[in-house]
Parts: sequence; structure tokens; C-alpha cells
Amino acid sequence: QVQLVESGGGLVQPGESLRLSCAASGSIYNINDMGWYRQAPGKQRELVASATSGGVTAYADSVKGRFTISRDNAKNTVSLQMNTLKAEDTAVYYCNADIYTIQTGTTKKYWGQGTQVTVSS
Repeated sequence: QVQLVESGGGLVQPGESLRLSCAASGSIYNINDMGWYRQAPGKQRELVASATSGGVTAYADSVKGRFTISRDNAKNTVSLQMNTLKAEDTAVYYCNADIYTIQTGTTKKYWGQGTQVTVSS
């Protein structure tokens, strides 16, 4: 069984920073892409940032230059450093990973439980 556990959400003022972390655990054989999605009230879930196992990263246009994704392949972790936060960044943030397990013999997409980020003065 595979679990993704997120941490680091909270309430901050506009212009401040937050760092989200996510750790994958369980019967993991290999992790391909890892990333962060977010979902604001009344909106669809959207990709914020992603990172391949080789370190190639991609970002939504709305966060380029402000957010940085990083991962530690040895520890099966991925983090999202969020700087210069804006009110429109308010959302539930979800960790995501494409994980291959021996038990399933296939790569599946796994999700964390979500962590709330609120940017408000």
C-alpha cells in the first residue's frame, strides 16, 4: 500500500512564503513524475508544478518565478517552496506521484489528502 502525506499548509499574509512537503511511503518500487496540484473553491483542480525523476520541472504560468518544486529521490519526497504568495493562491494543495509497485505491476497515480493554503490579510 502506498501513502502520500503532506505537511506545511497554513494561513499567511500576501507577500509571505510557505513551504509544502510531501513524503511517499509504502511498497514503492519506482516513482516517476511527482507534482503539486491545487483546487480553489468552485474551481477545477489544476497542476501547479511537476518534476520528473530526472529533475526536469514544469510550472503553471500563474506561479512561474514565485514557486519552486524540488524532490529528493532517495527519500521519496517532493517539496514546493511558495514565495510572494497572493490571495489567488488560496486553495487546497495536493501532492501527486506516479508510482510503480510490484504488487500492482503497473504505474498508478497516487494522491495526498490535501493541505489548505490560505493567503489573506
